[in-house]
Amino acid sequence: MSINNLIGSIGCLPEEEDFMSNKIRYRDGYKHQLADAYKIKLKSNPVTQYNGEWFDLDINGMLTIKRNYCWDGASGPTWDTKNCKRGSLVHDALYQLMRMEVLPKSYRKHADKLFYDILREDGMWYIRAKLWYRSVRLGAGSSADPKSLKKIYVAP
Repeated sequence: MSINNLIGSIGCLPEEEDFMSNKIRYRDGYKHQLADAYKIKLKSNPVTQYNGEWFDLDINGMLTIKRNYCWDGASGPTWDTKNCKRGSLVHDALYQLMRMEVLPKSYRKHADKLFYDILREDGMWYIRAKLWYRSVRLGAGSSADPKSLKKIYVAP
């Protein structure tokens, strides 16, 4: 098997001509990458099924965030700590599924509540977790909108 066929078969190449091009296509704004797949049973079952490049969601609400998924962690005027990594991962994945219209935008309240629950479960101080929850409830609605999909850039 040639290197082009091997790389293409593992999903790195949309088309062979892109591999030989002097241009790249990329999305900006990520700082974390998942080393292993992560599974979580959603408390509020979205009653939908999806199998994609970065996520699998079954009809029973089991969400799998696949290995190598990238997310941006804590947003806003704050700092990333270990007790916010898992919450931000799941929250970002759910919001991305809403942007992709796999989940309805009405699922946002469930995503935000799950975010808060995970922050608390992972040891975040109550007041900090509550502030983060209120912040996403007040200001993150546009991030669940399909119009907010990350722009694709081309370089050079």
